[in-house]
Formats: sequence, C-alpha cells, structure tokens
Amino acid sequence: MLILTLFPRLKGLHKGNRKIGLGVMGWADMLILLGIPYNHKKAFETARSVMRFIRDRSREASAELAEKRGVFPNFRGSIYDAPGMPRVRNATTTTIAPTGTLSIIADCSSGIEPLFAIAYKRLVLDTELYEINKYFVEIAKKRGFHTEEIMDKILRTGNLRGIKNIPPDVRRLFKTALEIPPEDHIEMQAAFQEYTDNAVSKTVNLPNRARRENIASAFYWHTKRALRA
Repeated sequence: MLILTLFPRLKGLHKGNRKIGLGVMGWADMLILLGIPYNHKKAFETARSVMRFIRDRSREASAELAEKRGVFPNFRGSIYDAPGMPRVRNATTTTIAPTGTLSIIADCSSGIEPLFAIAYKRLVLDTELYEINKYFVEIAKKRGFHTEEIMDKILRTGNLRGIKNIPPDVRRLFKTALEIPPEDHIEMQAAFQEYTDNAVSKTVNLPNRARRENIASAFYWHTKRALRA
C-alpha cells in the first residue's frame, strides 16, 4: 500500500528530473591493452581523464537538447540553476553500473572492476565451460611463455600466484581483485566518482580472514587521506 501511495510521487520526480546514466565497462581490459596495471597511479589518472571526457560531452549534448526542447522540469532550484552552470535537459547524465550480464554479452570486463580471475569455470545449463582471459593468452603466445602446463595451472587457481616463468610486468598487469589492496580499489572508485553524477558501482575485495578493523579502514581510508591532505 505504501508503494502504491508513493508511486505517483516517485513517477513525478523521475519525469521531473529526466535522469540518464552513461557509464563504462571493459575498464580492466582497456588498462591491459594500454599496458597499465590496474592499481598504478597512471590508471587512476586515466580514469579521471576518461570519465571527465564522458561527463563533459554528455552535458554538452544535454545542453544542446535543452536548447531545442527545454530544461528538465525540476530545473529551478537545482544545482544547475546558478550562474555559470549549463542549462541542461537532464538532471544527471553519468553513472557507473556493474554491467554484469552486459559485459558477458560484450565479452569484456565488468564495469570498472579489475579482473576477478584470469581463468574461471562457467556453468551453462548442464555444461561446464572453462575460459582463460583472451588478452593473457595473446600476450603469453606473443612473448613466448605460453605452455599447456602454465595454462592448466591457471585454470586450477584462477590467478598467476606461484606460477613460474611469467615475466614480472605481466604479473603486475594481470593482478586479480583479491591481489589489489583495498585502498587501491577505493582510489579507483574515487577517481571515477569525481566526474560521475550518480552512484559508482565498485567492489572492495577483502580476504576471508579480514577483521572488523580492516573493513573499517576501507570505509574511512579516503576520508582520512583527504584530511591529511
């Protein structure tokens, strides 16, 4: 009953703000192709550059639409209703969604997440499918360390830990989510959030031995860093 009562108000707010949410997926794949480790300083800088470009272009397009069709109905009193702010058709234009199913269809990494595994098993109906990251296989063949033994080990573990004969730069490039410190997960989220209107979907991965203070540290890390700055 409460939902039915609220629905007209929610519907009105939705239409009144006319929000949309452009975002990205395949971020980890892009970094691999650029040769940038996920938790490298250059990766965070690239994140800000990419998302700033998307935000600026989407706002420009929204402003062009506003010239033809008018601003969103709730424009008056919004953050855009101020000197120097653009008159836009949409209250928001950007978001970072998890894109789980979409990324499977597109055969790319999910949202802005790192690789959760280099190899994994996918269960489709009653069939087990084993997959290894195509970019890792390509690099392994190109640089001459592709062997059946290495591929079998990766299929069993899902990562490169403890596997010999893999160059250090490739190890850094193909770090999986649990090999990336929580602080770097948060840094990546902050980099994208800086130029994103709506929410940013981002996982902070912790080992199963993590304690309460580790979780608290992850929550407060960026706040503490900002205060120190």
